[in-house]
Amino acid sequence: MLNQVVLVGRLTKDPEVSKSETNKQYSHITLAVPRSFKNINGEYDTDFIDCVLWDGVAKSTSDYCKKGDIVGVKGRIQSDIQEKEDGSKKYYINVVAERVTFLSNSKKQEED
Repeated sequence: MLNQVVLVGRLTKDPEVSKSETNKQYSHITLAVPRSFKNINGEYDTDFIDCVLWDGVAKSTSDYCKKGDIVGVKGRIQSDIQEKEDGSKKYYINVVAERVTFLSNSKKQEED
């Protein structure tokens, strides 16, 4: 079986590193990924995909990337279930990034 995903998109906000209860660094990012086909109105829709980055990947992405930068993410899809106070369950799907490639840097473009 195989669980692998590759995405290329723009960061919707600046990445920020946090620490987990076990003292591991992590970051949540959202990628804006345009679809490769037009909708009924002749426009390209965009999907917003949540990704989780851990440890060194989280730190380097936070250090070198800002909102609007284009990044490539290679990772896996992971589902989580959280039980609410009322007993109902909420299901979450995230991409857990194993590698992030920096494809553009708006900071460098601003300096030029």
